Amino acid sequence: MDTITHAVAGALIGKAVFSDWAGRYAGAAEVSEWMSPSLLPNGATSGVLAEESLPEQRLSARGAGRFAIFATTLGSIFPDSDVMFGWVEGSNLATLELHRGWTHSFVCMPLLALLLAALTRWVARKIGWVAPPLSFLTMAFAAGIASHIVLDLVTSFGTMIWSPISNVRATLDLAFILDFVMSAIVLLPQLAAQVYQPKKRDGSGRRRALEFWGITSGGAVVVWWLARSVGVGFSPWVLAVTTMVFALFFFLPAARGWGFKVSRAGWCRGGVVALVAYLGLCALAHNRALERVEEFAESQGLKVETMGALPAPPSLRFWTGLVRTPAGVYQSRINLLSSELPAYDFFADSPPNPWIDAAQQLGAVKTYLWFARFPIFRTFEENGRAVVEMSDLRFFAQRRGPTAFTYRVEFDAHGNVMTQKWVRE
Repeated sequence: MDTITHAVAGALIGKAVFSDWAGRYAGAAEVSEWMSPSLLPNGATSGVLAEESLPEQRLSARGAGRFAIFATTLGSIFPDSDVMFGWVEGSNLATLELHRGWTHSFVCMPLLALLLAALTRWVARKIGWVAPPLSFLTMAFAAGIASHIVLDLVTSFGTMIWSPISNVRATLDLAFILDFVMSAIVLLPQLAAQVYQPKKRDGSGRRRALEFWGITSGGAVVVWWLARSVGVGFSPWVLAVTTMVFALFFFLPAARGWGFKVSRAGWCRGGVVALVAYLGLCALAHNRALERVEEFAESQGLKVETMGALPAPPSLRFWTGLVRTPAGVYQSRINLLSSELPAYDFFADSPPNPWIDAAQQLGAVKTYLWFARFPIFRTFEENGRAVVEMSDLRFFAQRRGPTAFTYRVEFDAHGNVMTQKWVRE
């Protein structure tokens, strides 16, 4: 999932769960556990402190809530910091080897959350802020990291959720890596909470609703234009319906003022529920698409090495069916709303030859094949060199030209490796 959606989802969880929880803690009479030792008055080291004894140093409910939202949001984007490891290593396969590794692991999550919480409290103490307890911040950071792992797990890229115990890339194949429906689900409740604040019943809330409707509708137009530019466009009618849905979402709660009666946490909890429901719908659609792939493989009597149904933008209606056999990969675009059997294209491997065998012995190629789920091999001669290209058909396969994640190895006439690199379109 893209990092922006991760961040918005983390903020949603912070507002839905941890912000109110933090506020209740901060409003309690026992505030000593919220105090940094250096900020306690002389002689006050433990026990219950009266609220009025530390009016300027007590952590307010608002401040505690902000800490909570900060923790879940930072936790939700922290795992993608592993992209920096590739810059340090300088390997052209660093994305495959390191991205979605131990920073995306449920095994490492508790320790990472604890370290981030401790660092947050240390920074807060240095700048004179009162921070929530270590245990509370650790839970908030853990929730953010867990949300990132789960939202990456539902995509088809593969996530090493058990690293360092296992480097297997797990995937559920439920959502495309850029899922604008999911992005809207985690964003809209937070915007609605901004619109329908009780203090804005004087009309400013309705003006804000109009502004947000305009912004989100404009965003939908941009998404529609971008989708068309990369060949995965959707009907203008879908765009029109989307803007109407946004209008209902922002303006309907103004009826009789019921939207002003919903708290920010209430709006955001609704968003969390909607996100879970959407993932459940994705799972149902994926299961149906996979059934169609299995029916095709069985009807053709294929010797299946691996198969899958991968989400294909722009909606749950479309999926990519893939079947890897010893001879190559079958691929099809599945329309769940169509009763017609989908047509499959076959991408054949080049016949077995010494160049493919030699390429498969290279460390970089072994790494590539560990990552790839539906690879095909092409061999040809170019400028007096033997070339082996490997493409993973998870990533926008085309009949002509290289696909994304295509790796190339060139040999001279004596079998020596001349170059090995990614193919740039």
